[in-house]
Amino acid sequence: MQENKEEMIAQSLVRDFNKTIWSVFLRGIREYRLIAPGDRIAVCISGGKDSMLMAKCMQRWQKYGNIPFTAEYIVMDPGYAPENRRKIEENLSLLGIPAQVCETKIFQSAERAEKNPCFLCARLRRGWLYKKAQELGCTKIALGHHFDDVIETILMGMLYGSQMQTMMPKLHSENYRGMELIRPLYLVRENEIIRWCGENGLSFIRCACRMTDDSSPDSSGSKRAEIKAMLRQLREVNPGVDMNIFRSAENVNLQTLISYHIGNERHHFLDTYDKGLTIRGTHSGGQ
Repeated sequence: MQENKEEMIAQSLVRDFNKTIWSVFLRGIREYRLIAPGDRIAVCISGGKDSMLMAKCMQRWQKYGNIPFTAEYIVMDPGYAPENRRKIEENLSLLGIPAQVCETKIFQSAERAEKNPCFLCARLRRGWLYKKAQELGCTKIALGHHFDDVIETILMGMLYGSQMQTMMPKLHSENYRGMELIRPLYLVRENEIIRWCGENGLSFIRCACRMTDDSSPDSSGSKRAEIKAMLRQLREVNPGVDMNIFRSAENVNLQTLISYHIGNERHHFLDTYDKGLTIRGTHSGGQ
């Protein structure tokens, strides 16, 4: 019975969600060159819906894809409550994901921080994942961020961080030499992940942090929750707003920006303005 359920869930990816999840997952892999032949990838599972779906997609691609790679499926337990740990293990069994669960005391360490415990927790968790991946001989870690995370990050940077940046589909680690981070669900919409869960009768842990103790994915007071609410309103007026925001990060005209920087190298439009180096025919600012 368990094997039948596992197979039904796996088949639903290519049967019922081929256009909205499976094909989109593959497009992200290919478009951003996330996986190369011979890669050894640490597939990192938090226990939530996104990372569990990512693990299932990676498992299927590893089995049926045309790019040979190996994967280590790991769950880092930062100090979950027993019921959350049990739920994760049940879902791993249900989905047939051969993950090893590793215990840490990251929640405990973050709780002792006087300022920014959430930032510290995120940094400790990421650092632990990189170290564990290296121990397993991996050169990449895969995280379950999806398309909505990308859009929300762009807006959060603009509205709350005074900067224009996005969440990249892959990046080299600055602190762990030779390691890369990849995001295989980069182009997959969150509502399709939710629909996949509902169609298969799946439920996963949400926010399991002991400091918030919140069972809702949209904690009140959270900046990301505010952005989610704003996007819901914008979609009512413009259903294509998400893609417009995403495309804006691909279609940047540096000559219409006041300033920008590449690493520590900063540029300002006045640096070349009086030298007549602006492109003729640029009509920004209503000219």
